Amino acid sequence: MDFEIYGITITVILLFSITTSATTFQEHPNGFGTTSKSTSTSIVPQINSNSILVALLDSHYTELSELVEKALLLQTLEEAVSKHNITIFAPRNEALERDLDPEFKRYLLEPGNLKSLQNLLLIHMIPARIVSKHWPARVHATLCAGDDNVVHMVDKNGEKTVSLAKVIKLDDIVKPDGIIHGIERVLIPKSVQQDFNTRRSLRSISAVLPEGAPEVDPRTNRLKKPAPVPVGAPPVLPVYDAMAPGPSLAPAPAPGPGGPHHHFDGESQVKDFIHTLLHYGGYNELADILVNLTSLATEMGKLVSEGYVLTVLAPYDEAMAKLTTDQLSEPGAPEQIMYYHLIPEYQTEESMYNSVRRFGKVKYDTLRLPHKVVAEEADGSVKFGAGEVGSAYLFDPDIYTDGRISVQGIDGVLFPIEEIKVAPVPAPVAKVVAKPRRGKLMEVVCGTLGSYAFASCH
Repeated sequence: MDFEIYGITITVILLFSITTSATTFQEHPNGFGTTSKSTSTSIVPQINSNSILVALLDSHYTELSELVEKALLLQTLEEAVSKHNITIFAPRNEALERDLDPEFKRYLLEPGNLKSLQNLLLIHMIPARIVSKHWPARVHATLCAGDDNVVHMVDKNGEKTVSLAKVIKLDDIVKPDGIIHGIERVLIPKSVQQDFNTRRSLRSISAVLPEGAPEVDPRTNRLKKPAPVPVGAPPVLPVYDAMAPGPSLAPAPAPGPGGPHHHFDGESQVKDFIHTLLHYGGYNELADILVNLTSLATEMGKLVSEGYVLTVLAPYDEAMAKLTTDQLSEPGAPEQIMYYHLIPEYQTEESMYNSVRRFGKVKYDTLRLPHKVVAEEADGSVKFGAGEVGSAYLFDPDIYTDGRISVQGIDGVLFPIEEIKVAPVPAPVAKVVAKPRRGKLMEVVCGTLGSYAFASCH
């Protein structure tokens, strides 16, 4: 009985071993542990350790090798190497690390711009073996896709160039399936450059980092070199730095109407708002001061031409008629009065009213340094100035608004608080009451009675 059980056990073990071996043989018929595949499946080419691609990844061109891996080009280059030799023009690390504009480099590394990065790298690779001894002076096709997939190779007086990039290391790395030459800068296809400019909406930007950035003189707070200013951009310097110091702060005479960049025509805008004042009516005195009595109209035009904005608090004629001769006769007095009515901001009736409703009192800078004009809500409108003397209400809103100059009509002339002179109140005069004078007859009678020792009349 024991022998029968032992025999059955041996039989089961042998059958299991035979089944396992048959299954293994079906899975690995070649005996090398590799699964057999259909002959229709493409075989990925194998790259040996002596390949030019391995040499590139292990070379001192670290920036280029990192970009090749990020661009997912290894399989494409392996297929190219399996078919023919390739020549790689490798930019030095500094050309890829520091000479490229940071904005352009960020653009290349964005996931959506993988095709641009691939074309940028493939234009450095030629599907042929080119050594320094046999340098073809002609146009050669590259692995880059597109219309601009060629490079111009020149050998002039022993100096070899590739599309204007100087070759600095000839035959730097030589392998059986390829060769690497070192070049001084990056080759940028026109299609990549145009795509970068179009997507960033920057028509004038260059992929190469510009030199000579503008510097600010710390002593004068002005630019040493004028920087290019985009159209519509605010001025680089604050409005006070564009005005020359003096008894009356006047804009510097440098710019002139239209400005150096012709962004704004300040002279035409100032003329337009003065004509609007005349046609509107009631502001002839202000227009006369701006044009005839002072040169403020010209100075305002220069500021607007440079890109600054202004809000004019315009007193109407009745308020201007109340100005005395003493207030206007001092040198520079008209300019000082008008500068206090010019705010270097663009404000409308709605914006000022919303500000005073929200914040209570609002202080606006004026072109008369360092004085500010105070605005607050009063009777559903905006009141400028403090107290009853030297204050004015906004009563003709938005007489002129063009985006650069805003004119708001007020019913009084504003003065800084320090210049408001209040008439002193005279001190009360004490009344001296004189004693009532007695008549002459009464004095004689009292004197007679006193001489006889009678009571006196006091």
